[in-house]
Amino acid sequence: MHVTAHLDLDVVPLDQQDEVTVLVQVTAPRPEASASRRPATLQVVLDRSGSMAAGRLAGAQRALLALVDRLDPADDFGLVTFEDTAVVNVPTGPLTDKRAVKHVIAELRPGGSTDLSSGLLRGVQEAHRASGGTGAALLLISDGHANLGTTDPVKLGQVAMAAHRQGVTTTTLGYGLDYDEELMAAIADGGAGSALHAADPDTAGQLIAGEVDGLLTKVTQAASLEVVPHHPVTSVLLYGELPSSRLPGGTVMAELGDFYAGETRKVLLRLLVPAVARLGVVSIAELVFRYVEAGTLTAYTVTVPVTVNVVPGDVAAGRAPDLTVRAERLFQEAQDAKRRASDALLRGDVTGAERLLRTAGDELEKGLSWAPDAAELTAEIEELRRYARDSAVDRKRVSKEARAGWHRATRKRGRPAPGPSSNES
Repeated sequence: MHVTAHLDLDVVPLDQQDEVTVLVQVTAPRPEASASRRPATLQVVLDRSGSMAAGRLAGAQRALLALVDRLDPADDFGLVTFEDTAVVNVPTGPLTDKRAVKHVIAELRPGGSTDLSSGLLRGVQEAHRASGGTGAALLLISDGHANLGTTDPVKLGQVAMAAHRQGVTTTTLGYGLDYDEELMAAIADGGAGSALHAADPDTAGQLIAGEVDGLLTKVTQAASLEVVPHHPVTSVLLYGELPSSRLPGGTVMAELGDFYAGETRKVLLRLLVPAVARLGVVSIAELVFRYVEAGTLTAYTVTVPVTVNVVPGDVAAGRAPDLTVRAERLFQEAQDAKRRASDALLRGDVTGAERLLRTAGDELEKGLSWAPDAAELTAEIEELRRYARDSAVDRKRVSKEARAGWHRATRKRGRPAPGPSSNES
């Protein structure tokens, strides 16, 4: 794993409070073509409540049939479905009889209400039983609001978080325009996975196939990033509302989940640097990246120091910021506007959502003249303005697309590497 840290400002003025934005980039390696992979464990939890009729269940079935074809006989696969209750349709285990598994999938029919919590809990149990702590992926697919069992996003997010601590990564796929996007995002965050949105069966099939691609090329799992502040730093802020915990001493630990071959992940954080009374290089933080290699289950740690140079105020006045980091900050602030706009739409505040989206687009436009990747910002501006335009007439779709876009861009986003870094390991 390759970990780098890029600072927007690596020079701070003597005896003056300042802040530093740090762009952390983690890139997973590509294994040798001849390298064999460990058998994967995939647990699917599928909503088959009555709302999954009208082609949605059939679309999911087609995607799952194709999924089974792509897995190896040695891979573990399991299927739990839920309506009023949860049922283990395919006990999780090696795919030694694909024909029988495909027959079970093809025979599924929509049923009653939506007890999502029972499906999730039963799926987690199956994933634990089959993987034995070596890691598993759980894919939860639902098109409706949970209306039986536990429906609290916080509690279900905690279920997924507890499962992640035992090696199960949970991704959610919200299907259609009636599912609860807050609930599905909370579960994905707890499980350190993705919160996906599919408006139609074809898109759902593509997203399910993409998750399988990732599962079959997974190179690391249980990745986390600890930001350990050094005196005099007193404040650490993570952008994107990443799933994180505050540890003793001010350390912030973010859960990054699994990495796939060649994947690049970016994490943006801000450090408040109080006035420093001495000149010279000062260590303001340490980044500790921990992960487990998927092939060998060997644990590794990569440590990257973050330093700044304290100089006289007149010298610091002439400093030039790293434009790549500044552009990333603009980008991340736009993602936060998407999330807040989705919240506003869920409350029925269309005017507030439109204002957030248009303002974010205007702020991005100011960066077009200097951002290293103006094309990326341009695409974001167009998306934000489209969401603002459509909010009043297609509120449900905009809310779901905006939240899914925020989640994807702040948790799993591969992008080209920036130029030379000031701190690297």
